[in-house]
Amino acid sequence: MPTSIDTIQADWSQHYAAHTEAYQSGRSSFIMNLLPQTAIQFSVYQTLEILHKRLGNETLRRALDPADTIESPAQIYTDGTWLKRSNMVGVNVRTLGSFWKIISYVMTVPASHDSIHLLPIWEPGVVGSLYGMVSWQINPEFFDVELARFVPALDTVEKQLKVVTNLLHALGRTVGMDVIPHTDRFSEMVLTMPALFEWVQRDEKGGKPDTLLDHSSLVYRYAEEAIWQFLKCMGAADGTPLTFTKEVFFSTDQQGGTVTLSDKQRQRILFGLPNDYNGRLIRRLALIRHLVALGLETLPMTMAPPYRGLHINPTDFVVDDFGQIWYQYAFDQPQEMSRVFGPLARYRFYESMDNNRNWELDFSRPNVPAWNYICRNVRDCQQTYNFDFMRGDMAHVQLRPEGVPAMPDAFYDPLRAIKKYVQQSVPHYAFFAETFLAPPDTMGYGNELDHLEAIEADSTLGDLQSMVVGSPTFKKHFADYTDYLKTRRFAPNFTVMTADKDDPRFDEFYRTGNLFRYFTALFLTDMPSYVGLGFEVRNRHEERGENEEYSKLYVFQIEDDRQPDKVTHGPFVWGQNAEQFVAIGRMRAFAEGIWPEIAGKETRWLVGPTDGKNYLIWTHTEPTGFTFAASMTGDLPKSASGLVAGDVIFEEQGCQVYRLS
Repeated sequence: MPTSIDTIQADWSQHYAAHTEAYQSGRSSFIMNLLPQTAIQFSVYQTLEILHKRLGNETLRRALDPADTIESPAQIYTDGTWLKRSNMVGVNVRTLGSFWKIISYVMTVPASHDSIHLLPIWEPGVVGSLYGMVSWQINPEFFDVELARFVPALDTVEKQLKVVTNLLHALGRTVGMDVIPHTDRFSEMVLTMPALFEWVQRDEKGGKPDTLLDHSSLVYRYAEEAIWQFLKCMGAADGTPLTFTKEVFFSTDQQGGTVTLSDKQRQRILFGLPNDYNGRLIRRLALIRHLVALGLETLPMTMAPPYRGLHINPTDFVVDDFGQIWYQYAFDQPQEMSRVFGPLARYRFYESMDNNRNWELDFSRPNVPAWNYICRNVRDCQQTYNFDFMRGDMAHVQLRPEGVPAMPDAFYDPLRAIKKYVQQSVPHYAFFAETFLAPPDTMGYGNELDHLEAIEADSTLGDLQSMVVGSPTFKKHFADYTDYLKTRRFAPNFTVMTADKDDPRFDEFYRTGNLFRYFTALFLTDMPSYVGLGFEVRNRHEERGENEEYSKLYVFQIEDDRQPDKVTHGPFVWGQNAEQFVAIGRMRAFAEGIWPEIAGKETRWLVGPTDGKNYLIWTHTEPTGFTFAASMTGDLPKSASGLVAGDVIFEEQGCQVYRLS
C-alpha cells in the first residue's frame, strides 16, 4: 500500500518521542519523518521545549534576547568564498506565515543544508510584491502573535527577526538576505529622495496622459517641488516644525556633513511614525495622487537589452480602486528578453548623457548619492540582524552596450559595491547572484560569465531548475556548469527549484527527475546547491493544481479574481507528495551518516555530464571510499554498476551509493 501523508503523520504522532529525542540529543541534525506542514503547526511552547533540549539553557536564553548576538558559523572565514560549496534552502516567509515559523521548518532540514536564504523581508508595496519594497522597515505581516504572547519581550517584528537569525546561527546555519536594487514605483525612498531615481512627466495637464511630456534628467526636481508643496500644505506627519528649507529636506549630501536630517527623520516628517502603518499608507497615497495629477511618476524598471528607450502604451493600462489610470510602458526597440516591470523603479545609479535626449547613460558619471544610500541601508540591515550573505536580485543587469569592461571600477555594479561595503566590517559577507548563465547579450549586455566575475559574485543561481532532467538542454547546461566550476571565479549552483519557479507554467520541469535533482544537488559536494521550501512534498501536478499550491504566487498578494492565474485565497497549501518526501527523507538520513567524511570534497567524474549518458557516476579526488551514481531516467542500467568497485550501501529509485569493502 503506497505511503500517504496521513500515514506519515500518524507515524510521527506515534513515534514523536523517539524522533524528537534523536534531534534534541544531537544524534540527528533534523527531526526525521517530520513533515514541514506538521512542523509549522508546532506551538511556541513545543518549539521552545525542543530547542531548549537541543541547544541548552544558556544558548537558548542568549538567542531569545534580541539585544544579544549569536555569532555566525561563517565568522571563521576571511572572505565570502565559503558560499561556493554551500547547500542553500530558499524560504518565502509568506508561505510559512511568520519569521518564527522558519525555526520549526528548519527542524525538518538536515545540517547538510547549511544556509537559509530569506526572500525579501521588507514592507511591500503594489500587489504586496515582496520585490517591490516600499520602505526599509521589516514586513509587519511576518510578526508572530503567538510568540509575542508567550515571550512578551518579543513584541515587534524586528525583535522577532533578530531572534530567528540568532537561533539559525545557533543551529549551525548561515542566513542570507535579499538585496534589491529597486523599490516600489512610489516607495517612501522614492518620495523622500527623488534625486536617487529617474522621473518622467506625462502630459496630464494637456489632456494626453498617455504621452511622455518630459523624460529629461532633471524631472526629479519637479517632483521635489511638488512634494515640498504637499508637505507645506499638509504639515509634517510627526509634528516636526518645518523650519528647514526644501534644499535641506531633499539634500543627498550625507557624506559632507551639511545634512541636518537623517533618512529616518525625513520619512517620519513626510509619512509619520514607523509603526503607524495605516497612517503612513494614507499619507503616501495622498501624496501619490498629488504627484500623478501633475503627471509625475518614476520610470519603471526594465530587464534585458536594450534597457532604455521607453514609451507609454495607450492601450495597456489598469484602473485602481481610486479610479486612477496606470499605463504600462513599452520599449521603442524591444529585443527577445526585454521586459518592463510596471510596479518597480530602479535606483538612478548613473547620470544621463545629453539630458537623456536619446535615453543613453553616462557611465563615467555615477550618481554617487544613490550608491551611498543603498550601501548604507543594506549594511545597517546586515548589522542589525547579523546576516551572512546576500542574494543579489537581478544581478544579471549589465547596462553597458559595449559589454563588460576589462577593468571595472568602483561604480561598475551596485551589488558588487554593496558586497564590498559590507565586507569592510564583515569580511565573510558573501554574494549569491541571481543570474541564469544565459548566452551573451541575452539578459544583459556582454558575456554574463565575465559579468559575474566582474561583480565578484561568489556563487550564482543558474538555470538548471528551468529544464527537464535528461533533456539535451539540461545535459548541455550541466556540462557547462561543471566546466565553469573549475575555470571561473564564481560557482554555479545545482539548483533544484526556486520560489519563483514553483509556478504552474513550470510544472513540466518537476514531473520527472526530482530524485535525481535532489540526490545530485546534495552529494556533489564541491558544487553549491539551492532548493526552495516545499520541494520535498511538492505535488507532481500532472494537471495544473490550485493556485494556493504554488509558492511563486505568494511572492505577490493578489486577491482580484480578474487575475485567475495569480489570485490566491487563503494560505499556502503544502504538497501531498508522500512518496517524494519519504525518498528525500531516506537520502537525508543516509547523508547524515557520511557527511563528515565527504563534506566539501572535490568531485572526480567516472561518468560525467560530457559523456553523453543518461546517468552520472562520481567519486572524490581525495579518496573517501564512496562512489555515487544517479540516473536521469530513474533506472540505473546494469552496465553502470560494472564501472564501480564496492558494495551498494544506499539505493533509491535510480540513485545509488557504493563503498569499497
